[in-house]
Amino acid sequence: MTGKGSDLRDLVAEELSLPVDARVSAVAAAIAAKHGHASRAVLFYGSCLREKQLDGLMLDFYLIVSDYRAAYEKSWLAAANRLIPPNVFYFERNGLAAKYAVLSRADFRRLTGPETSSVSVWARFAQPARLVWAADEAARGQAIDAVARAAPTLLAAAGHIEREPALDWWRRAFALTYSAELRAERKGRANSVVDVDPERYERFSAPATAAIPANLPQQLGWPWRRVEGKFLSIARLVKASFTFAGGAEYIAWKINRHAGANIELKPWQRRHPLLAGISLLPRLLRSGAVR
Repeated sequence: MTGKGSDLRDLVAEELSLPVDARVSAVAAAIAAKHGHASRAVLFYGSCLREKQLDGLMLDFYLIVSDYRAAYEKSWLAAANRLIPPNVFYFERNGLAAKYAVLSRADFRRLTGPETSSVSVWARFAQPARLVWAADEAARGQAIDAVARAAPTLLAAAGHIEREPALDWWRRAFALTYSAELRAERKGRANSVVDVDPERYERFSAPATAAIPANLPQQLGWPWRRVEGKFLSIARLVKASFTFAGGAEYIAWKINRHAGANIELKPWQRRHPLLAGISLLPRLLRSGAVR
């Protein structure tokens, strides 16, 4: 990669290498160890990174693996991960709670790029992240290359408006991605992602814009992305009810924290997280807690 694309990769590599709390690195290493030789890289992202706070929150990670079959003892988990990526798991270590999503390195690269209409991965990795564990230098380089695809994909998907300030382009782009998933967030959350570190987005703007591919794959646009994204969000929630210990409690906690709701789970909802999610969804949609 040369020119502006190289500039962007350098920025991404620098950002991914910034230090984190040693407890974060320890959790990441333990997650990687759980999946053995299949583990290639662990990335840390999300609200804990933005807010620089760990206690009382849930850490967010992506585990990148060589392939799904090597990552699991149970073949159905590999099949589920391949069919509707990613799989999401709950994890605890030394008093910290975390969730981590599993993607193969091939899926991670694909899902950060413009060849996919699903916003889930490229929207997240257009934001700051840290590469907190890597199996080797090759794995580190592959992770950097994949993450460097995310910001150009985000900005290209939003489309440029003439004379639009760079930060407004980022804000509008994130707002579009939030509309394409079921999100337990207050209105304006997309703006706050940018406003917590505007200098970062100003710094990334020119290199990310220059790295937008000249010949982008044809997409069906945001109406399709919204339909696809909400369907995939529901499908992933259903799948997570089988993989995510304490799933109902986590869903309620996240909605209460981000949407200002006051959901208290009944005992049967704690025992049956899938049914809990189905029973709560109409209420959440009516209230605007999930959009």
